[in-house]
Amino acid sequence: MDKIENIELKYLTIEDFEELKEATVSSYGSMPNSYWKLDEIGQLISLFPEGQIVIKINGDIAGCALSMIVELDDVEDHHTYQDIVGGDNFKVHDKNGDTLYGIDVFIKPEYRGLRLGRRLYDYRKEVCESLNLKGIVFGGRIPNYHKFAKELTPKQYIDKVKAKEIHDPVLNFQLSNDFHPVRVLKGYLEGDKASGEYAVLMEWDNIYYTKPTKKPSANKSVVRLGLIQWQMRSYKDMDDLMQQAEYFIDSLAGYRSDFALFPEFFNAPLMAKYNHLSEPDAIRELASYTETVKEKLSELSISYNINIISGSMPEIINGRLYNVGYLCKRDGSVERYEKIHVTPDEAKIWGMQRGNELKTFDTDCGKIGILICYDVEFPELSRLLSDEGMDILFVPFLTDTQNGYSRVRLCAQARAVENECYVAIAGSVGNLPNVHNMDIQYAQSAVFTPCDFSFPSNGIKAEATPNTEMILVADVDVDLLRELHTFGSVHNLKDRRPDVYQLKRTKKS
Repeated sequence: MDKIENIELKYLTIEDFEELKEATVSSYGSMPNSYWKLDEIGQLISLFPEGQIVIKINGDIAGCALSMIVELDDVEDHHTYQDIVGGDNFKVHDKNGDTLYGIDVFIKPEYRGLRLGRRLYDYRKEVCESLNLKGIVFGGRIPNYHKFAKELTPKQYIDKVKAKEIHDPVLNFQLSNDFHPVRVLKGYLEGDKASGEYAVLMEWDNIYYTKPTKKPSANKSVVRLGLIQWQMRSYKDMDDLMQQAEYFIDSLAGYRSDFALFPEFFNAPLMAKYNHLSEPDAIRELASYTETVKEKLSELSISYNINIISGSMPEIINGRLYNVGYLCKRDGSVERYEKIHVTPDEAKIWGMQRGNELKTFDTDCGKIGILICYDVEFPELSRLLSDEGMDILFVPFLTDTQNGYSRVRLCAQARAVENECYVAIAGSVGNLPNVHNMDIQYAQSAVFTPCDFSFPSNGIKAEATPNTEMILVADVDVDLLRELHTFGSVHNLKDRRPDVYQLKRTKKS
């Protein structure tokens, strides 16, 4: 498989038909009449365009999900696939129905293992929520059932799959995505010999469903933040360190987090093998790993469908050492950020240079900013980012003492209040006795909010246990910031006095 440059969800169009047909055949090669006809795809797009999506990698179709809306009470308990999709013009589709019915989903064989199916399922859930439907149903195949058909009934087979006694790739995947079996459907899909023509009616309930009000629904505004409070310990090599990193990413993805934030210099344990060198030489050796870490985190962001903020790492450009990080987006793109202010210790011990690039980043969860540790202690930086529309500020940090941590924490809380935004900070804990200048760490990762009636009175949304390795997961509602800007008790952004003072960027020299 070629290197993934871009991954995106797009609405299916009639121009995609020939490529869709080829992708369908490659996915369902053994199934009779496995692909949709041109007029059928055209009709689906016409009836329910937002229900027909493809996932494209580097511009090519890698998977597809097709769906309809039905009135669930009108669907027979023991229906077949043809009852849903058969007849003239998909007559079961009801734009005023209450349930999303999935009629097809697949990932091409060469793209399996990247968790792309989860993206399609997550998209369906978002459509279900945005359209205020009761839930999602579909007839799920049980392709391993033919191996046990002589000894188990379909119900017994399903029970053993749920108990992890039997592995069924389709049913296991659906169960792991919060769908639950409702009933067995006999004779569901003609020609599905692997399943014995049985299927399981799977259902996902929309807990946000409310009775229709006929009002337009707003875009989903809740963003789930995942903070990694990283334990500094010895790692034998890069693979060992990245295995631990993937463990945390996997955990956060399991909670459907939108972001994973690593601390500053989380990869510092790799310097242990260079401890015989001087501090400046050792950290320059660490810089040789940065490109590899960036590439591996980018691959994980795609595989786990989560935006990863790499904390920070040393990087050498034209012989000069910088403290930088990377935003690895789940669409496959990667963006870089720099530490603008280096601490006296970084400059004196390592010869670290100051960065110059400051910007906001557009993500699928809104506009964010990233400041590395010491930078959060300079209010001008976050104010500039706020002026560009930043909603969430991420601060990867590394502090050795409690007073150093307090500077970062208190300044981060101030940034949340003065810029009417959320601030998430993540640091490392533990010690590295075999790495000079990185002996001890102290941290308590946290998510801070503005202080107003819609937020916690102390401005603390969530905080980790001090000096303990763990993850912290917290939801923040961006729409509450919009309300705060207009209806808050005070207006820290609006009430500034440009007639008395101004803040502006200066050009880089």
